[in-house]
Amino acid sequence: MSKTSIDIQKRNRSEWPKLIDASFFVQLPQKIQTCLKSHLKRSKNGNEGTNLKASVEKGPSTALGLNLEKQLQHWKENPVWTEQPPEIKVSVPKGSLCKLSVEVDVGLPPDAVYNIVIDPDNKRVFKNIKEVISRRVLLDEGLRQVVEVEQAALWRFLWWSGTISVHVIVDQNREDHSMKFTQVKTGFMKRFEGCWRVKPVFVDEKSCFPFKPKTWDEYYSCTGGKGRIGSKVSLEQLIQPAIVPPPPISWYLRGITSRTTEMLINDLLAEAARIRGISEPKKSVGEPSEQTSYEHQVDEVCDIKERWALRRRNGKQYHKKFP
Repeated sequence: MSKTSIDIQKRNRSEWPKLIDASFFVQLPQKIQTCLKSHLKRSKNGNEGTNLKASVEKGPSTALGLNLEKQLQHWKENPVWTEQPPEIKVSVPKGSLCKLSVEVDVGLPPDAVYNIVIDPDNKRVFKNIKEVISRRVLLDEGLRQVVEVEQAALWRFLWWSGTISVHVIVDQNREDHSMKFTQVKTGFMKRFEGCWRVKPVFVDEKSCFPFKPKTWDEYYSCTGGKGRIGSKVSLEQLIQPAIVPPPPISWYLRGITSRTTEMLINDLLAEAARIRGISEPKKSVGEPSEQTSYEHQVDEVCDIKERWALRRRNGKQYHKKFP
């Protein structure tokens, strides 16, 4: 190679830094990190619905919890909600008294419903809880708690009533809005266990017609951020005495259990209505209560579906008198 060619190559190499700054390759990773951070920051401050969609994928409590106050406000602005009777299925697994499976839609967002269910002072809501004898937190992980609870519970069936001690370990997890319970030790009751679950429901999805939202992001968008979120509440519980009594005693006990569970659901629905801002008109002192009299008649009916049908008919007549 000639001396002239070597001089040209050296001169060209010396000019490379002028064309491409070598520090660019060193700074490239840092620039990428800065760009990504900037993009994530813009996404965080951007569309609220998108943020909520990402939160829903992590867990419902994160998304709905952040907007619980706003959701409750939507419900108070539009409290229209038609209560439907719960679906109650009673089965009799071998060796047990009964297994109850209940589903009902509630006009409140999941976090609000869950707050009612796990409230340590929920005896003010659930009338079948006479008193909380003891309550001890065994584990606290923020969203999840394990609690030991002993309660004195009331039961009522037709003209019979009484109390029973309920001592259970409760595993409550706000991440998926579940609450599992199982008895502490066997005795009269060999097995007593169950689980509450609360899932979100898009109440105003009809306003999106003909589009049917499948995610919170889509629902938020098509309702303009005003869409209400309700809850689908399910309760399953298994009751197995140490000795299962023969019929007809087992029939009566099964009826007591079904009635007590129905009372729980009624109390939950009543509290949800109160939170939405719905209350019955005040009556003057000494005025006879037609509602109370009718409720007494309803309680005399043994069939659950028939009781709910009577309540709905009575509710329509009651609201006609007091619009």
